[in-house]
Formats: sequence, C-alpha cells, structure tokens
Amino acid sequence: MGVKRWLLLLACGITLLSLGFSFLLRQFYPLPSVFYYLTFQFIPRDLRAGLFGLAGVTAVLIALIGINRALLEPFVETDPETVVNAVYRYRQRERGPKVVTIGGGHGLSVLLRGLKRYTSNIAAIVTVADDGGSSGRLRRELGVLPPGDFRNCIAALADDEALTTQLFQYRFPSAALGTSGDGKGLNGHSFGNLFITAMAEVTGSFERAILESERVLAIRGRVIPSTLRDVTLLADLRAEPVGVSRVTGESSITEAGGAIERVYLEPDDVPAYPEAVRALLEADLIVAGPGSLYTSVLPNLLVLDLARAVEASRATKVYVCNVATQRGETDGYNAGDHIAALEAHVGVGLFSTVLANDNLNVDFDPPAGVELVPVDFPPDARYRVVTADLIDAARPWRHDSDKLARALLRLL
Repeated sequence: MGVKRWLLLLACGITLLSLGFSFLLRQFYPLPSVFYYLTFQFIPRDLRAGLFGLAGVTAVLIALIGINRALLEPFVETDPETVVNAVYRYRQRERGPKVVTIGGGHGLSVLLRGLKRYTSNIAAIVTVADDGGSSGRLRRELGVLPPGDFRNCIAALADDEALTTQLFQYRFPSAALGTSGDGKGLNGHSFGNLFITAMAEVTGSFERAILESERVLAIRGRVIPSTLRDVTLLADLRAEPVGVSRVTGESSITEAGGAIERVYLEPDDVPAYPEAVRALLEADLIVAGPGSLYTSVLPNLLVLDLARAVEASRATKVYVCNVATQRGETDGYNAGDHIAALEAHVGVGLFSTVLANDNLNVDFDPPAGVELVPVDFPPDARYRVVTADLIDAARPWRHDSDKLARALLRLL
C-alpha cells in the first residue's frame, strides 16, 4: 500500500530529533537534581533505555492512530475495512501493466470494464470515423469529432459507474425539445455527447475536452483519438448481381448489404495523434478488439502511423476475435476469417496472438442474423491461437468483461 516507507521515514525523523535534543541537553550539564528522578537514573541504564523506548513507540502509535482517525473518519463511518481495501486495490492497479486497447463501440467498452479492475495504466485508442446517430449529427452540424465512442469508453473506465456515469450515458427521448425526427432539438442525443461537444467549444480543442471529461468522471486510464483529422470510412462491397460497389460512411456500410471486401479511410494519409503513438510504444500489452472488425478496429489501424507503432512496439500483441458474427459485416465468418480480413488490410504478423472464445455449447436466442463464431483456423497460421471461455452468460453474443480481462492478463 506504500505506507511502510513513510512510517520508516517518520521513525528516522523522530530518532534524529531525539539525538539532536540529547546533544542540546549536554550543554546544560550538570542538570538540577530533580532530573535524576525524572529520567529514572536510579535504575539500571539498559532497563531505563527499554522503558523510554517503549513509552516513545506507544506515544507515536497513539498519535498516528489519532491523526488517521481524525482524517479518515468521514470515510469510514460504515466500514473501516473498505478504506483499507480501496487503498490496497488502488496501489495494485497503479503497479499494473501498461495496456493499450484499439477499437470502438460496445466491444471496447466491455473490455475496459474488465481491465480497470486490474490496472490503471490503460490507454484506449478510439476511432474517429463514426458518423451515425447522435455523434454523426453533432459531427455534421457542429464540425466536431464524433464523441459517441469516447463517451462510452470514458463511462466504462469511470471509477464509480453510478449516478454521474448514468447521467453521462443518458439519452434524451424523441419528445425532448423537438419531435419531428428531423434532427432538431435534443431528440436522440446523449448527455455525454453534448457535454463533450460543449467542453470542446469551451476549451478550444477536442482532445482537451476529452481530458476534462475524464477528470469529471475520475476514470482509470486514458481515452485517446487515433487521429485528430476528420476522416471518412469507405468500403468496397460485393453483392450479386451488381458486383463491387463503393459505400461512403461508417453507418452506411452495414446497412448497404453485401460482403465487405475492403475498407478505406479518406483521406488515407492522416497523421496519428502523437499520444496514441507514444502509448503504443510504451505498452506492455496491445489489444485489438473486440468490436466491429471493419467499422471499429480497422479504422484505427488504417492510420498508418498507428500500424507502424504497433509493429515497432515490444509489447505482447493480441487480436481478440468477436464471440459472435455481426450482421452486415462478418456474416458467416469463423475465427480464422476474422484474422484473415485483418491481415489483408494491415499485413501478416502485426498481431502474434489471437484470443478466441471456445464455449460454443450455449443455448440462447440470438438477435437476427447473429451466430457464435466457430473456432476454426487455417493449419498454416503464422500466429499463436489461445482459446478460453469468454462468453457473458446473460448475453452469450457478447464477451464477459472479467473473463476477457483475466484471459488477456494471463498472456503476460
């Protein structure tokens, strides 16, 4: 807990003070006769040293207990043990590994909720290609980077996901100051998106707005944009009988129908946010996914500086395969198909380990077009495959946050 070092320093300080005081007393020798009795000089010197030492230690302990009780009393009215446990867990998380996650959407939020229990050294690199829903409207109307994925990650990393976090995630109903559904008023916006957008206006930059939002919710870690440039995600889709067509906009890709052959960023030469590059180079563990393969994970890695930083990093690099397929994006994919699509965009060997779910014997009623991803890999795969039970029992088409975090940390 980092307490012993300060107790030792306190003991050394008291000893030095006592030594200095003893030197001062020597200047007044011979002392009046009353000191003969006050200092117990009528008993043997060894016994006298023990008595004074015991009295000193007792006084110091009583004083320390009193000071701590006075300072901590407001926090320990219900259960003093909770404060000790909280301090211990805080110190343990401070010493945790440096983990960098790459992605966006709900999959990244699930991972962050699990990791924050074990380490505070988390950096979540988030895509800025989102153009749907509330984020898309704010992006088009106010020219800000899309705040939605940042809001979700900040809420997931919050120290206490209670009232403030619920407020951050609150979404105004369609009847809120505008009911026509034409994008006017607050209908469909989340409070967190509006907060981050307003903070960007007040502070003058989107990155500063994210930092201030993190401070408000006292999050464990950092949320970092992959780039500060305005980018658009495009995709080449193959559908019969029209062949290949290009779709513009992240939110339009899954709605267009057809098999995704490739995704692009426009412009394709945007610089990475420097803090994201620094986090990758300093990481102990880099995790891509879980989340939408083509619209959450790959848009980050298509920023060339980030892909080069991942390649240069000495960290353990893991791709987390989704538990279930995503309609309009990875229909019919097995685990090997996920990593094959990743390698087709960023090259072979960027991620040396693949973590996949092996619990497929689950009875559940999946959403339409969703099925569990089979654990099938090509025999000549150049990456290590690690499997574990990663399923959330309540929602088997999603990862369990704690299972996933523990499986990743075991790889270290």
